[in-house]
Amino acid sequence: MPSLPSRLLPGVMRAIRRNRKYVHPTVAAEHIVASSLRPRPYGPPRRLRRDVTVTVEHSYGWPIYTLAPTAAEPQGSVLYVHGGGWVNEIVSQHWHLAAQIAAEASTTVTVPIYPLVPRGTAEHVVSGVADLVRAGNDRYGSTCLAGDSAGGQIALSAAIVLRDEHRLTVPRTVLISPALDLSLTNPEIDLVQPTDPWLGREGTRVFIDHWRADLALDDPRVSPLFADLQGLGPLTLFAGTRDIIHPDTRLLVDKATAAGVDVDYHEGPGLLHVYPLTPTPEGRAARTVIVEQLRAARPVDPAAPTERGAQR
Repeated sequence: MPSLPSRLLPGVMRAIRRNRKYVHPTVAAEHIVASSLRPRPYGPPRRLRRDVTVTVEHSYGWPIYTLAPTAAEPQGSVLYVHGGGWVNEIVSQHWHLAAQIAAEASTTVTVPIYPLVPRGTAEHVVSGVADLVRAGNDRYGSTCLAGDSAGGQIALSAAIVLRDEHRLTVPRTVLISPALDLSLTNPEIDLVQPTDPWLGREGTRVFIDHWRADLALDDPRVSPLFADLQGLGPLTLFAGTRDIIHPDTRLLVDKATAAGVDVDYHEGPGLLHVYPLTPTPEGRAARTVIVEQLRAARPVDPAAPTERGAQR
């Protein structure tokens, strides 16, 4: 059974009408216009972890933030792609998870502030993220991918592009409630929709139409569930069952497993969209798993002392 905080969250979401722009097409269209006219700030919170440093540079015309631990020499890197329906800016929960990964996995975390719809499109952003992974490999060593929701779609699509166009296998891709099939035609979505206080089909389709631009809905840069998954690196996935993305996540798990991909799947019964980002016991436990998986995927430095040796 979900914890008390997790049981209370759906009521909070409904009270603040969190799903309006995802349920109503008119509200979604108005949200795109409002976000374009009055962009929200995207910089990290002033009070982030003290054991992490933050720097910023500009590549591909995007602000690219880098978070690095101060307590140890970082090994390898993680590129984290934030969610938000391709239209909403990065928020504090994303920053705090990125900082936790940097500090506790002792790795460098790169956070791109990619362009949002209507300016940003799947073709441009997925290609840019793939290029940033390649740059991360050159600069920091082996680079993993991670992303939530819309950012999960971008991360998985980028991993597919890296495999197909650059013969590069990402050592670990962490996906938190990833958008996988942007056609939103899975019939099981209808069964989940009444229990999901966050997402909805009709408004989301407005964002999707801007995001995919000229690409077909079944293009893997838009809907990674349609890709051939053979040869992808290991995947770690999280999905709550009160999330319309959950049915497609189960399809991805089955398809990836059949293709021989190493899949580490964490299903949250009764939990919401992107539950690892929530201030709940389940969220904290999921964040611990994320750190552990990304730490294990770092390159091994033979010159570095072992944990036992470091304690002596």
